[in-house]
Amino acid sequence: MAILVTGGAGYIGSVTVERLRSEGRDVVVLDDLYRGHRAAVEPGVPFYQGLIGDKSVLETIFKKHKIDSCIHFAALTAIGESVSDPAKYFENNVAQGIAFVEALTRLGLRKIVFSSTCATYGDPDRIPIDEACSQKPLNPYGWSKLMMEKILASFDLAHGLRFVALRYFNAAGATKAHGEHHEPESHLIPNVLFAASGKIPVLPIFGNDYKTPDGTAIRDYVHVWDLADAHVRAIDYLANGAESQYLNVGTGRGHSVLETIECARKITKREIKVRFGPRRAGDAVELVADAKKIQSVLGWTAKVSDMPSILSSQWEWAQRYPQGYPK
Repeated sequence: MAILVTGGAGYIGSVTVERLRSEGRDVVVLDDLYRGHRAAVEPGVPFYQGLIGDKSVLETIFKKHKIDSCIHFAALTAIGESVSDPAKYFENNVAQGIAFVEALTRLGLRKIVFSSTCATYGDPDRIPIDEACSQKPLNPYGWSKLMMEKILASFDLAHGLRFVALRYFNAAGATKAHGEHHEPESHLIPNVLFAASGKIPVLPIFGNDYKTPDGTAIRDYVHVWDLADAHVRAIDYLANGAESQYLNVGTGRGHSVLETIECARKITKREIKVRFGPRRAGDAVELVADAKKIQSVLGWTAKVSDMPSILSSQWEWAQRYPQGYPK
């Protein structure tokens, strides 16, 4: 039996495929390559290019492969872009997502791990954030993921579609084979390293007037290899017939923007010039996970998610692939 991975040519998806294959699991990848990279899909992995809502593509996959579960990454993820172009996010993440889930249930699949996000919490009621915190997204990206959580819950009730919604905090880092390469790049850590390498002359910092110790926003960073491990554990959890779950994936440790930059200076031994600017629309002040529930349900804890390991792994990948994945 095989696992269908949507968005498997993307950042987290490609690392999760790497992790699954390292354990001898059969994987099939579906990706439209809008922002994924064909070169990120390992040789020998069955690959289909198409939209997740294209029922004919899904029918072809299910005819050719014995799919018994799915990990659903495929989505647009840039917060700033979602604020400026909300229709694009609701069409891609929600409308396509509904068509996808409907097709899966019609084809007989009843197990899915969903890539959700801590952005569904907005500015949270409390820190650290547990799964019972109210969900009040600040941007269309967060709303699109929350909508899909509700849609999955409805399909669970109507069709018995069991799911694990993994609410990621900030994915970062790399393996030897796979790293973060977005065009355009909106995430802090790759941009910090772009500034260290001279790829960009100065690093913009969006806001230094937050109510935090140094005035910059605070985030909980999770190494992408640890994140992949959470998906493997979630697949095994569903295989045992367990009930649906919503789980935070984080470390419980927060790092401010300035703390992250200072660590990068030490790792790279390079100068990193910064420029302070206004806050970016849709950004929360502080997002740090309470990860007790995922430890209890899946037995998962972050093993390589300290900031030096995250920065070192991405820096090494960027040095190895200075232009990212080939076109």
